[in-house]
Amino acid sequence: MNLLKSTGTIAGLTMVSRIFGFARDILLARILGAGAAADAWQLAFQLPNIFRRLFAEGAFSAAFVPLFNRKMEEDEQRTAAQNFAIDVLSVFVPILLIFSAIMMLIMPGIIWLIDDFGEGGRTNDFTVSLARIAFPYLALISLTTLFAAILNSLSRFAAAAAAPILLNICLITAMLIAAFLNNGEDPRQTAYFLAIATATAGLLQMLWLYYWARKAGFRFPIRKPKFTPDVKELGILILPAVFGAGIYQISRFIDLFFLGRLPEGSFAFMAFADRLNQLPLGIIGIALGTAILPALSRFIAKDDHGGAQRIQSNAIELGMLLTIPAAIALFVAAGPLVSSFYVGGNFTAEHGQTTSAVVAALVVGLPAYVLVKVLIPGFFARKDTKTPVYTAGISLLINIALNLVLIPIYGIVGVALAGALAAWCNCAMLYTMLHRRGHFHLELSLLGRITKITLSAMGMAAALYFAAPIGEGLYDGSIGERVGSITALVSVGGLVYAALAWMTGAIDRDKITMLTKKKAAEESAQEGQ
Repeated sequence: MNLLKSTGTIAGLTMVSRIFGFARDILLARILGAGAAADAWQLAFQLPNIFRRLFAEGAFSAAFVPLFNRKMEEDEQRTAAQNFAIDVLSVFVPILLIFSAIMMLIMPGIIWLIDDFGEGGRTNDFTVSLARIAFPYLALISLTTLFAAILNSLSRFAAAAAAPILLNICLITAMLIAAFLNNGEDPRQTAYFLAIATATAGLLQMLWLYYWARKAGFRFPIRKPKFTPDVKELGILILPAVFGAGIYQISRFIDLFFLGRLPEGSFAFMAFADRLNQLPLGIIGIALGTAILPALSRFIAKDDHGGAQRIQSNAIELGMLLTIPAAIALFVAAGPLVSSFYVGGNFTAEHGQTTSAVVAALVVGLPAYVLVKVLIPGFFARKDTKTPVYTAGISLLINIALNLVLIPIYGIVGVALAGALAAWCNCAMLYTMLHRRGHFHLELSLLGRITKITLSAMGMAAALYFAAPIGEGLYDGSIGERVGSITALVSVGGLVYAALAWMTGAIDRDKITMLTKKKAAEESAQEGQ
């Protein structure tokens, strides 16, 4: 597998999705602002997405991919893999339907719980109905996960990486239709349009991945649910992973609960800030984690420990090369970025200042989030889904404790900072466990490279600090002024970082060249033995 090419494919399409996501959030900020309708929509949208992250980015893929790869190795005709996928689907669908039905029935209670036990002013029929309309997205996107896992196991990453674009297109279309019908003066109607668009997007994403899975040669006839030995083995692997990912999602629920205790607009502020944070996280962290899991599984199946060490080291180096400067740049330039993207219409300059502070707190943990995405496959590829449960559980407790300490001091910024610090704790625990078991260790050369990357990024931060005030009057100006000023600021930071990274040797020119070759991961692994 060409690690750089695979990561680049995922990252490139994720970048397109994030661009559409920015367009979506720019419209959301201007049309819904940070009022009651915005909070209700953000809450309704986040509930199915919390469970989506559990299935789509966590437990299911992590448990399914190694077993599916094993079936692929057993039979060149893919018959065993085909039957395994069909058996899993036959069990998966009823579970999803039952779970979704239960959640929609108890939705009033869920909203009441998150809304500071009904004291936050958000427990009403409007919020509940929005959540119920949007929640079917969970079942549809979870089915999409199975098709995506099959394609990723075949190293066909493009279709799955492109699927989220459909969600953003649907939401943008819904807002444009609402604006045409009510001229943006009825935010509640706009929120209803967004909820309907969310469920529609889930259906379109499922059909999209289903088409590409069939094109890859797989068929999915309807079968009566049957717990075969392979499905039972998947269940044994997935339950601890669900619990581990579930701990993370419990953390997200806790964040929602703490936000529910804060003033109106807090859900919107956190969502808009997280969009900027998720740009590098989604492009780099998720892309690397998705790309290396199949390769790690193959190396470990062959008992090639050197290969596994090398591909994980390469992933960390590539991740830090991109993530550290992104985090530092977002921290320094949060104000100009938020003003350019969001301020306008119903989103005031004061809203922008609050969102900027949240961005700065969130990106403190950005490198840790990416490292976690790269380290966890080291456990999952070895069918160890329990250790991440323990580390996630401890980080959850740390997150709760930090929220209780920081929120009275910093308000909504404390919620963001607590999550960032807890992510670093989780990262440290995951690495410690891998190191103690002899599965992975940070080499001195890699540590040296990360140090050079950090120093280069600090030089870039200094340049941004002095360059940002130059365009101060343009960040909330016309569209042309906003685009021009932010483009200039980003260009300055990017050029300074690239020059410093090149001069200091933070960029390993030989490794980048090697990673672009065919079968680069295997070649680099063999050379590292």
